[in-house]
Formats: sequence, C-alpha cells, structure tokens
Amino acid sequence: MRQRQIKNTSVSLTELGFGASVIGNLYRVTPSEDATGAVDAAWEAGVRYFDTAPHYGLGLSERRLGAALRDRPRGEYVISSKVGRLLVPNEHPRGADTEGFAVRDDLRRQWDFSRDGVLRSIEASLERTGLDHLDVVYLHDPDDHWRQAADEAMPTLAELRDQGVIGAIGAGMNQSAMLARFLRETAADVVMLAGRYTLLDQSALDDVLPAAEEQGKSVVAVGVFNSGLLSQDRPDEGMKYDYQDAPPTLVARARAIADVCAGHGTTLPAAAIAFPRTHPGIVNVTLGMRDREQVTRNVALHRSTVSESLWDDLRCQGLIR
Repeated sequence: MRQRQIKNTSVSLTELGFGASVIGNLYRVTPSEDATGAVDAAWEAGVRYFDTAPHYGLGLSERRLGAALRDRPRGEYVISSKVGRLLVPNEHPRGADTEGFAVRDDLRRQWDFSRDGVLRSIEASLERTGLDHLDVVYLHDPDDHWRQAADEAMPTLAELRDQGVIGAIGAGMNQSAMLARFLRETAADVVMLAGRYTLLDQSALDDVLPAAEEQGKSVVAVGVFNSGLLSQDRPDEGMKYDYQDAPPTLVARARAIADVCAGHGTTLPAAAIAFPRTHPGIVNVTLGMRDREQVTRNVALHRSTVSESLWDDLRCQGLIR
C-alpha cells in the first residue's frame, strides 16, 4: 500500500489507516477475537498505520491494539495515540462507561494537558500497549483547553520529538478552526481532522487546509463517513450524521451524491474514502474497523477506482465546493 510522508518528519503513513476506537467497544461489545482478526486483516492488506487513544474503551483499545501488534516488526508500522485524558481510578463506579464505550467504569477520564499529564499519559499508553515507543502523539479534543494545550502540552511533545522519542506531534479534533491555530501557532507537525473534509462538509477549506499548505504541514482525515450517512451505497432515513440522526435535507443531499457516483461507476462510500485524498495536504484517511469483514470491505473500497471526472460533476451540480 502506498505511503505518504508527514511533511518535515521521518514518519510515513499508509494512505489507509486503521482506527482502533471500535475495538475499544465503541457503542457495543467487540469480541476480542474480532478485534485481533481486524488487526490481522489490516496487516495482511498492507495497512501499516494504526491509531488509538486512552479514551477509547478506557484503555481497552490500546491494550488490544498493542497485543495484536506486539509480535510484528516494530520498524514496519506506525502507531499513534493521544494525550489529554488521563485514566484514573473511578471513586464512584456505576458499572458501565457513560461516554459511548461498552466497558466497565472502574476508571474515569480526567482532563489534563499539563506537562506532567502529558508525560504520565504517554507512560501509561506504553504500559497498556506493551510497546517501547509511540510514533505519533496527538492532543485529544483540546477544545476547552486551548491555553494549557498550546502552552504546556504541545511544547512538551515538541521536546520529546526533538529528542527523538516521538516521530511527529499534533492534535486531533472534530472542529477545524482550532486545528488551524495549532498548525499556525504551535510546533504541531500534523493534525487529525474529524468529519470536516468530507463529501458533506468541506468547511476545512476555510481554515485548516490552507494553514497546512502555508505552514508545510500535514493532515490526517478521519470521520469521512460523517458517523455513517456516507457509509452505505444508498443512505436511508434514520442514519447518523455527526453522532446525531441525520436531518432529511442531508439525507437527500447524500442520495443525490450517491446518484452521481453511480453514474460514474462507483459508490458513495468509495467516493467518501477517496475524496479527502484529492487535497494535497491530506496524507492519510483512517477508518474505524471492528472485524475482519469490515477491514476487507474498507480496503476494497479504498482500492477501487474513482474517476477524477466525478469531482468535477459534483462541483458542477453544487453538491461539493
């Protein structure tokens, strides 16, 4: 599988990445054998970029991903994790996590973008994964913590990068405006952009993508299905868009895009995966993959041919910018 380099770093990512949030039991239980099978299938397909975070399943994602990768040649893959949410003992557990993961709540998340918090988080991630280093570290959802994230967390990551402990650093968020600030105002090399450069939302054209080009930095695109609305050949009412029920106007627009895709010999999800890579600043698209079947489907979609004329047609019809 082809690789693209995070600009001004030694880190290269396969064009398709493995998002490990779902093997942390996002929304529902994923059996451990399915999680391992998903990582194995991704490896067999040539995927060599794997992304996780402490937040995903209160550490379950990191433990499962680390176990599945532990016997692979360490120099042959890139793994990223995140800082900003420390996992600490939960003094008042109720039996189940309340932030979208089907796991026990013996631990809880504690926001911390301090220098000490960053160092503790990385140490804990290495312990959970069983790996000797992380290749990329992102600040995770620092929306309400700009000052501490920019003044403490990012300089700490930069110090680790400059020492050769980490290969690249950045931030990951569901908004693009603050990511543009991280690219322009901090030492970030790369940002993980969730859902803001897709077939239904190109708002990143106003901020983070120009910033990446101006600063000579890179973008990883995630959430390219916008929580599900772009994941099927023919979108249905009741599908999710940005974690909520999709409004009828967006369902209608997604169906219109699907019709144009069909006229060009492709499908809506194949186009959704291919679209972010049309921008030169985007080096990777990472997809959440729960089991071997999902990996096989996503890899096939990634490898399918999408005609360049599709984008022109969608623009002419006012369906994308």
